[in-house]
Amino acid sequence: MEDHSLLVDALKNPKTQEEGFKALVKEFQQPLYWHIRKIVFDHQDADDVLQNTYVKIFKNIKKFRGESKLFSWMYRIATNESLSFIKERSKKMGYSISEYNDYLINQLHADVYFDGDEMALKLQQAIAKLPQKQRLVFNLKYYEELKYEEISEILETSVGGLKASYHHAVKKIKNELQGE
Repeated sequence: MEDHSLLVDALKNPKTQEEGFKALVKEFQQPLYWHIRKIVFDHQDADDVLQNTYVKIFKNIKKFRGESKLFSWMYRIATNESLSFIKERSKKMGYSISEYNDYLINQLHADVYFDGDEMALKLQQAIAKLPQKQRLVFNLKYYEELKYEEISEILETSVGGLKASYHHAVKKIKNELQGE
């Protein structure tokens, strides 16, 4: 990803904040939506979490010090908002997080926004069965094609730990798909 220092400057300046925020949304709406969607699975939930993410970004942009890339900072916010959403939703439904995850896996069949074939559905179900951290690492590495260093900034985890998580995730997905 490119340097976004001009965008950050525009966001921090009250005179250019509105235009800066429009530019931010335009550039990051799709990647952030899909990042969130891979965590919460449901389209409407992803939209809600995306809205909350943008509110947090807007409220906290003045605190952004540029110690990480803008997209890493925003992905971290989106990830935390998504995980908080799952925690709150599972609690409201009286499920443990793993029971809620099972519920989401079963909902993939009924998702009108899912347009993949049967194999794509099986892949998504296999990914959904991964432990949360492995699922996050797998999605960021495989789908978003981020480097381990970028994922490390987002998830605030060591590169070595990420490599191990990704390796285990790939192995579990492979085993799940071959077991079908």
